[in-house]
Amino acid sequence: MIGFYDYTVVVTYISLVSSIMGIFCAIEGRVQIAVFCLAFSGLCDMFDGKIARTKKNRTEDEKSFGIQIDSLCDIVCFGIFPVVLAYKLGMNHFYSVIILAFYGLAGVIRLAYFNVMETRRQSETSENRKYYQGLPITSMSVIMPLLFIASLFLPGYRWFIWCLHIAMFLVGLLFIVDFRFRKPTNKELVVLVAVVSAAVLVVLFYKGGAWWKYHQLAKLKVLKGCA
Repeated sequence: MIGFYDYTVVVTYISLVSSIMGIFCAIEGRVQIAVFCLAFSGLCDMFDGKIARTKKNRTEDEKSFGIQIDSLCDIVCFGIFPVVLAYKLGMNHFYSVIILAFYGLAGVIRLAYFNVMETRRQSETSENRKYYQGLPITSMSVIMPLLFIASLFLPGYRWFIWCLHIAMFLVGLLFIVDFRFRKPTNKELVVLVAVVSAAVLVVLFYKGGAWWKYHQLAKLKVLKGCA
């Protein structure tokens, strides 16, 4: 079999499978579960690099494969998946699709650039990266769940969908803007994981928010139309 299947990449594979399941859920309108899958993929990505670095005798091929497979999975998990989810949530107008296309393109450009720069960096030093260039693509796994929580305080669906438009555009733009973004420390990661986990629990079990009411109303209209 081609490829590598040791523990250094297993978490990355799990993250990809979670996002594929999330895409199916989004298509079926199960947005709560889809958001859970997105956040879970993000949690996996927070730790896959740390897990990979615990193996001290990785070959150059294994290191290179790790860089490539991580980015390939990231474009599905945090590029395509959020686009599908946002589209199903209501970003389906002409201008919305342009924003989603921009977000996807910016994500691909960012990851390709990261691969080039990371390969060069690892050939020059063995030190861990302390800064990112631009906003990491995995940030959407944090922003999207928090946006869902914010919808609980918004007056209606229209406000939520406009916030979603703004978030998708700004995050996509920050993928390709050249600025230094400090990597979170272990303590900061723990706090981030706790916040995202709490947000996901609210999304899963609380029946409220602009997005929830909109989709419940849409389902009711469909049922009446079938009656």
